[in-house]
Amino acid sequence: MAMAAGEIETLIREGIPGAEVTIEDLRGDGDHYLAVVVSEAFRGKSRVQQHQMVYQALQGRMGNELHALALQTSAPAD
Repeated sequence: MAMAAGEIETLIREGIPGAEVTIEDLRGDGDHYLAVVVSEAFRGKSRVQQHQMVYQALQGRMGNELHALALQTSAPAD
C-alpha cells in the first residue's frame, strides 16, 4: 500500500522538528516521491548522516509502504 505525500511530510516534520519539507510525487502514482528537506539539524553532518536522519524519521516505512524516495537534504543557507 502506498503512502500519501502528506503522511511522509508529517513523519519527517515530527522526526526532524523545525525542518522545511517539500514532497513531490514524481510519477503521480503515490509510490515514487522526491523529498527536499532543509534543517539546521543537518549542519555539520555528512549527506549520508542527513539521509539516515530522514530514514529514521520515516520509522521503518522505507521499503515497505514507501517504495521509492529520492532525497535532497541540506542545512539552511547562511
